[in-house]
Amino acid sequence: MKIKIFGKNIEVTEGIKSAVEDKLGKLDKYFARETRADVTLSVNRNEQKVEVTIPVKGHIIRAEETSEDMYASIDMVEETIERQLVKYKNKLVDKKKVSKDNFSAAFIDSDYEEDHEDAIEIVRTKRFGVKPMDPEEACIQMELLGHNFFVFLNAETDEVNVVYKRKGNTYGLIEPEFD
Repeated sequence: MKIKIFGKNIEVTEGIKSAVEDKLGKLDKYFARETRADVTLSVNRNEQKVEVTIPVKGHIIRAEETSEDMYASIDMVEETIERQLVKYKNKLVDKKKVSKDNFSAAFIDSDYEEDHEDAIEIVRTKRFGVKPMDPEEACIQMELLGHNFFVFLNAETDEVNVVYKRKGNTYGLIEPEFD
């Protein structure tokens, strides 16, 4: 994996650069060698924030963590991405949602038990007046981005839809309403 490191309001020292490369280097076992990871380190008052974005064909794997210590934030963001990859491996790779070219053969061939408590269940639908995908895939993408909502073009209906996260780790779907 190729790691690009950027700094906002912080000088990226050799120590920090080494820590990022060591920690995110642990993710090499999941990704193909050509995969790029963009890491942005930023400081705002007492907050030390690390954002990692890994574009893979058709999707973005993203995590951000903030703490009072940059090294702790680096540790936490690596754990977050690893957790996401293991959690969504079966949904992304096995269901052909993402090209297997982006991931290492060892990761693709390994089996991870699906946690049925984390199964996506849409419990509420709203009507609302834009990339083709099904709602489950939109929920997965929303989780990978770490957002509370995701706008997408529903491949089944050809309409713009929004999925959003509700309290209790459930999901909602907003559909357009035409007069």
